[in-house]
Amino acid sequence: MRDDPVDIRKHPDFPELAVPAPWANEELIGHDAAERQLASLVADERIAGAWIFGGKAGIGKATLAWRLTRHLLCGPGEDLFGEPPAALEFNAGDPAAAWISARSHGDVIGIELSKDDRGRRRQEVVIDDVRRIRPFFARTAGNDGWRIAIIDDADLMNRNAANAALKVIEEPPRRAVVLLVSAVPSSLPATIRSRCRKLPLSPLLSEQVSLLLEQYLPDMEVAERDSLARLSGGSPGRALLLAEKDGLALYREIIGLVGTAPDIDPAALHRLAERLARPGSEASWSLAFDFLTDWSAAMIRKAATGKAVPAVLPEETETLARIAVDPALERWIAVWEKVAHLRQTVQSLNLDRRQSILSVFGTLQAAVRT
Repeated sequence: MRDDPVDIRKHPDFPELAVPAPWANEELIGHDAAERQLASLVADERIAGAWIFGGKAGIGKATLAWRLTRHLLCGPGEDLFGEPPAALEFNAGDPAAAWISARSHGDVIGIELSKDDRGRRRQEVVIDDVRRIRPFFARTAGNDGWRIAIIDDADLMNRNAANAALKVIEEPPRRAVVLLVSAVPSSLPATIRSRCRKLPLSPLLSEQVSLLLEQYLPDMEVAERDSLARLSGGSPGRALLLAEKDGLALYREIIGLVGTAPDIDPAALHRLAERLARPGSEASWSLAFDFLTDWSAAMIRKAATGKAVPAVLPEETETLARIAVDPALERWIAVWEKVAHLRQTVQSLNLDRRQSILSVFGTLQAAVRT
């Protein structure tokens, strides 16, 4: 149970949009196979005590964890014919469902990135948050039912927090489940990974992402929604972030510059670099590096396999046809490595974001010119 009041109607990352938080979201799209697997294990009373729900950020991992929680605490069980549920069904009219959405159910605890003394969201999950799980599990569940602990952004646990989580996983009480939600499961300690059952989740289809965008952004034009869905890589959360940060316009600007390589307009490039270096533009700078990373990775796949680079925007087709006609694997690997190295260096050392943009485009121009 959270100590601070929460508006359950809104997602903490998208307060301006009508996007429900994972604990309040009763709708899940694109993970039918995972639901069937979990529902079958619950019905057979073979559900593991610790799980890692892994997959790309923003695809619904946390929503699935909370949906499993609803199924365990207020699920309908078998139907009239004795068949187990085909998915993680639950009785929405059960008072437990409302308590879960309000983060007030006594048999559920959710751990995520908390705030520091200045009210800013931390960049890691800290030990004080994870330590809350052990006394929670020490209490008796209501009606001898399940107790569920959900650790979101589990890959962001610092070492002390991970050690605290390991102690819980090593000594799970009866009818208790720990759900670790992780965008990078490989970064979790091996001791934790070895003690958890893994459930990898795949990105959604672009059509599924577009359908969700229609629900959350009904006034957006269809063509824009479809482009956002393609640019998101199958992640509704990423698509919403792109919409919030005007990411499609930024992508158009970057692709417009790429399309003029190796003769990129220096003035236009400097304007972009200056804008992305301004205070408060960190998210846009990060998106720019996302785009360049994904784009260079697509060129590497083209060079290695001959697989066509998919266009996000109609106007991108001509650029791809010209640049990708004879891509050299070594050149685009060098571009990808440059982007990855610069991103990590700038973020870890708080270096000049403006110069990082100029440097990456310089490498890109050299790759095209060669």
